[in-house]
Amino acid sequence: MDTKEHILASAQRLVQQRGFNGFSYADVAEEVGIRKASLHHHFASKADLGVALIESYAAQFDDALAHIDASGSKPLDKLKAYVAIYRSTLESDRICMCGMLATEVLTLDVGMLPKLARFFARNTEWLAQVLTEGKAGGTLFLEGAAADHARAAVSTLQGASLVCRSTGDLDAFDRTTALLINGFSRKG
Repeated sequence: MDTKEHILASAQRLVQQRGFNGFSYADVAEEVGIRKASLHHHFASKADLGVALIESYAAQFDDALAHIDASGSKPLDKLKAYVAIYRSTLESDRICMCGMLATEVLTLDVGMLPKLARFFARNTEWLAQVLTEGKAGGTLFLEGAAADHARAAVSTLQGASLVCRSTGDLDAFDRTTALLINGFSRKG
């Protein structure tokens, strides 16, 4: 891993655990083992680092979605695999980075906001596609637009993650996500 990748990995973990406003360049520099000046060489400002973090995280998430798609799984299994991404993140004492950033949106640099919005739009688009595929195949059931259900699913997962993070109750997360999945897998 080169220095820039190490910086991004360290900063991503810090954001996922503390939030964007909860870490400094000094924290990253210490963890990576470089001077702050070296960090500024790679990312001139914290906003520049923030944009790069969102791009990197979105690419990681896109890779995970592509992996789910490539598995050839049925739509219900794709939905379960998507939920598993969130659970795995919680198990590693983290939260979805973009979900964490969304909680701080009023204090983020405006240059970060389009990337953040695109992350959520991409997730909603992917889920809508999965839900549409499942509805067409008769394995998933939904009333109304798949995009509306996809937004609700993303919102449920983000909210359940925040609540779980604040309570430490993974069982509650599992019960919430089971309701979400079961709601798509039965009629009426």
